[in-house]
Amino acid sequence: AGGGGASTGIAAAYREPDVAVNHSVAAIAAHEVNHPRTLHFRCDVWEVDPIAATGGRPVGLLWASPDCRHFSKAKGSKPVSDSVRSLADVVVKWAAATAPRVIMLENVEEFTTWGPTIKGLDGKSYPCPLSKGLEFKRWVRELEQLGYRVEHRELRACDYGTPTIRKRLFVIARRDGEPIIWPAPTHGKPSDPRVIAGELKTYRTAAECIDWSLPVCSIFASPTEAREWARQHGVPSPLRPLKGNTLRRVAKGVLRHVIDTPTPY
Repeated sequence: AGGGGASTGIAAAYREPDVAVNHSVAAIAAHEVNHPRTLHFRCDVWEVDPIAATGGRPVGLLWASPDCRHFSKAKGSKPVSDSVRSLADVVVKWAAATAPRVIMLENVEEFTTWGPTIKGLDGKSYPCPLSKGLEFKRWVRELEQLGYRVEHRELRACDYGTPTIRKRLFVIARRDGEPIIWPAPTHGKPSDPRVIAGELKTYRTAAECIDWSLPVCSIFASPTEAREWARQHGVPSPLRPLKGNTLRRVAKGVLRHVIDTPTPY
């Protein structure tokens, strides 16, 4: 459980989640506000007894969003945590104990590259470049051995009405004999023939979600300039400046989507 976004979707499509687990105080506090009827466990997910948590009742849906930090391309070449990379194995534990009818997992697209790690010269763990995907295939195989049919796809949020092009990997596993049905896109580019024909809606933009009337300090301001802007507007000073790579990506986006286009956004 994070703040409760996925749980809100689950509640709309199926039912309010009965159980939520997270080791983070902030995450559980937010989830409790958004889903007060849910039983919350603030601890390491490995510490929760699936049978005790569910009261031995049948489980219709298990949703998992294991920590993605050590799979994401944004991590770069930094060392990884073996314990964090293996968090998805808790899904197999719950599947074996409670046999959910349906299991869904969401993660970054690089989750399919989950493989063993090797020790570097510095003694820290790094993904083995020759064994990419071996642990992911093993994980899928263990679910299949428990009677699940497993499929996975990369989906883009913008294709379903959310104003971001972010891609995510989704895994669906079923053991109830029903087919796995993936959602059809509801939105597309303005030039898409399906949009022109009225079959799909036009992509939403981030611009429509932003209140442009709010005064905001430029992210390109120096730390000194940012502190002065915050003082003048009576708001807290930014905690830290953005990284150089982030600033370059934003600048490139501003150039492409605002300055060099006749129709910004």
